[in-house]
This record gives sequence, structure tokens and C-alpha cells, in this order.
Amino acid sequence: MAVAEISVIPIGTKTASIGNYVSSVVALLSQRAKQYGLKYELTAMCTQIEGSPHDIFAVAQEIHEYLFRSYPDLCRVVTALKIDDRRDKELTLKGKVESVLSKLG
Repeated sequence: MAVAEISVIPIGTKTASIGNYVSSVVALLSQRAKQYGLKYELTAMCTQIEGSPHDIFAVAQEIHEYLFRSYPDLCRVVTALKIDDRRDKELTLKGKVESVLSKLG
């Protein structure tokens, strides 16, 4: 099990707002999460995903391509993907947060 952080940034849009792009990507992720058995959490700056590295990579690629297919006027997309793949013990989004909180006392 791995956890990942993904954010997509459409560049060269007609407005400074990217909320419509992000919401369409989250809708796609919601569908794929059910299909692949992934868990995800939307945050203010990115979306976090929990699942197998293979599935995370597949969904990240689909998300990246989805923006170009869905918005033909879009010429550039930056997709940032960070994966934490720990093999010595189970890794979950909730577990990572609980680990930090437990150290705060």
C-alpha cells in the first residue's frame, strides 16, 4: 500500500480560477477510486490517494490526459505526483496523520 499526493495545474486558461478543472478531475478520481479500490481525500492544495503504486500511476496518467481531452483549448498541464511507498509496514493516509498527532503529545 502506498500513499500519494497529486495536483494538476492547467496553464494558459482564460481565467485565474481553476476550480472547474479541479472539480472535474475529482469527479473522475471518484469514479476510478471505486474501480481500483483506492481511497482519496481532497485537501485545499492537493488530493491525497491511498492504494497500490501501480493503480496510483494509472489513475495519475488518466487524470493528466483527461484534462487535455475534456478541455481542447488547454495547451499545457502540469501534474505533480509524490508517492510514499513503504514496504516494511502498512501505510495509510489515516495512519500517517495519527503518527504525527501521537508525537505531539
